[in-house]
Amino acid sequence: MSQVPSLLGWGLAIALPIAASAQPAPTHAGSSLTPPANHQAQIEARTPFAPRIVSGSDGHRHLAYELRVTSFQSDNNPLKLTRLAIFSGTSQVPMATIEGAALQELLNRAQANGKPDDGVPIGSGLTVPLFLWLPLPAGIRPDSLRHQLTFLTAKGEIEQADNVRATIDKEAPLRIAPPLRGGRWLAVEGPGTPHSHHWGSPVAIDGKLTIPQRFAIDWFGLDEGNHSLRHHYEALTSSIDEDWVGYGKDVVAVADGVVADAHDGIANGKPLRPLETPEDLTARTLYGNFVVLAIAPGAYAHYAHLQQGSVTVRPGQHVVRGEVIGRVGQTGSAGAPHLHFHVSDRPSFEGSEGLPFLIDDFTLYGTEKIEESFDPEIPHPLPWKPILRKEQLPLDGDIVGFP
Repeated sequence: MSQVPSLLGWGLAIALPIAASAQPAPTHAGSSLTPPANHQAQIEARTPFAPRIVSGSDGHRHLAYELRVTSFQSDNNPLKLTRLAIFSGTSQVPMATIEGAALQELLNRAQANGKPDDGVPIGSGLTVPLFLWLPLPAGIRPDSLRHQLTFLTAKGEIEQADNVRATIDKEAPLRIAPPLRGGRWLAVEGPGTPHSHHWGSPVAIDGKLTIPQRFAIDWFGLDEGNHSLRHHYEALTSSIDEDWVGYGKDVVAVADGVVADAHDGIANGKPLRPLETPEDLTARTLYGNFVVLAIAPGAYAHYAHLQQGSVTVRPGQHVVRGEVIGRVGQTGSAGAPHLHFHVSDRPSFEGSEGLPFLIDDFTLYGTEKIEESFDPEIPHPLPWKPILRKEQLPLDGDIVGFP
C-alpha cells in the first residue's frame, strides 16, 4: 500500500494513480526478423482475452490485451525476456518491436529486485503478465497477431518462441452516451496505461482469472479552472464530500436498458480516510451504492460509489438513455467522491471481463494528473483549444466535457 493517502479505493483502485507512462514507442519498425534462435524457449504464452480494436481520444486505433508468459525453464538456467516483436497476421515485418528497458513498461508493477535496463526476468514456474496497449499503424486492421519472444538464459544462450498467436475479436466496441451530464470531468486510472490499478487488478474466482475493470474510468468532477476541490487544504483529509466538485452531480443511463442489479443505503464515507479490505471481491463489498444496467446482449454498464439515498431505480426496471439513475457519491471502496464506471460482459463484478466502449460525443479539453487538480490556488491552464470527439474512448488523464 502506498504511503500516499488512498483516493480511489481498494480493488477499484487502491492508491493515487501512478503517473501515466506512455506505451514504449515501437522500435525497428519495418526491420526483418531476427536470426533464428539457438533453442526453443520452454515457455507458455497466451492471451486470455481476445482484444477488440478501439478508437482512443488520441485519434489512434488501439488494442488493449494481456500476454501472460509462464516459464518452464530449468531452475539453474532461468530466462530473461529481452525482445518482443508483434506481427499483423501473416506479415513477416513486425508492426511493433519492444526490447530491453522498454519491456519493463509493460509490467503493471515493478519487479522486486528487477533491473530496469535489461529486460524482464521470468523465474521457472512463474508467470509474468505483459500489458499491451498497442497502437495500430494507419491502414492496418489485423484479424490476428503473432508474437515473437526472444529470451536470454543465465548461461548466455538465446532462446525464442516465434509463433505465439492471438485472435482479434471482430465485434465493434459498444457505442454509449456519457454516464454523466454537463461540466468537466477528469478520467482517472483510465485506459491507455498498463500502470492503472483498474487494468492491473485481476480477479480469480473458481479457478478462472478475469479483469473486470480493463477499461474502467474513475470520473472526478472539475471546475472551469480544472480543479477537483473548491478550497485549499493543507491536508486533504480535512476536506468533506461537499468540497469535491463532482459530488452530488447527476449520473445517467448510457443507453436504453434494464436494471440488472442495484443497491442503496450505504452511508457516505469521509474523504481520504483508511478503507477496510473487503473479504470478497463483489459488487456489494466494493461498489457501495451502485447500479448495473443491461444495455446490450452480453454488455453491462457498472456505476459505483453513488451517494446514499440517490439511487432512483430498482432491478427489473426499464430505463432510457439519459435518465438519471443516481448521483456521484463516496460509498464503498472509494477514497473520495467520484463515479467509477466500466462496461463488462456480466452483471456481476467477479467473473466478468471488461469490455471497451465508445462515447458518442464529448469535448476534449486537455490532460492532467489528479494530483494537479487538488489545489484551486494553483492555476492549471490547458495547452490546447477544446476538441470535439465522436465515438472514441476517453483515455487516462483526459479532461472531458459532456453535453
